[in-house]
Amino acid sequence: QVQLVESGGGLVQAGGSLRPSCAASENIFSINTMGWYRQGPGKQRQLVAAIPPGGKTNYADSVKGRFTISRDNAKITVYLQMNNLRPEDTGVYYCAAGWGATIFKVRSWGQGTQVTVSS
Repeated sequence: QVQLVESGGGLVQAGGSLRPSCAASENIFSINTMGWYRQGPGKQRQLVAAIPPGGKTNYADSVKGRFTISRDNAKITVYLQMNNLRPEDTGVYYCAAGWGATIFKVRSWGQGTQVTVSS
């Protein structure tokens, strides 16, 4: 079972930036799509960004133009650059590995990292 470990969340003011990262225990980037999900207070977990093996990224409409997902094969790490953050971006961010361009089936979850955006 591949292990995913997130880091880099935190507290930031609206308009600020954060870049959480997700380190994988083995290189699965050529096999699986890597994605970031967000679970806001009282809300369901939703996919916000994904990068499949081919590299064509996908984003939720709410984060397009503000968030960028990327991966570093040498470090076996996936990043989520989050700019111009809004209070509604607050939540626990989970890294996931799975199948399909928008991850129709999850193979593994990280433990999550908290992101809080103050107004």
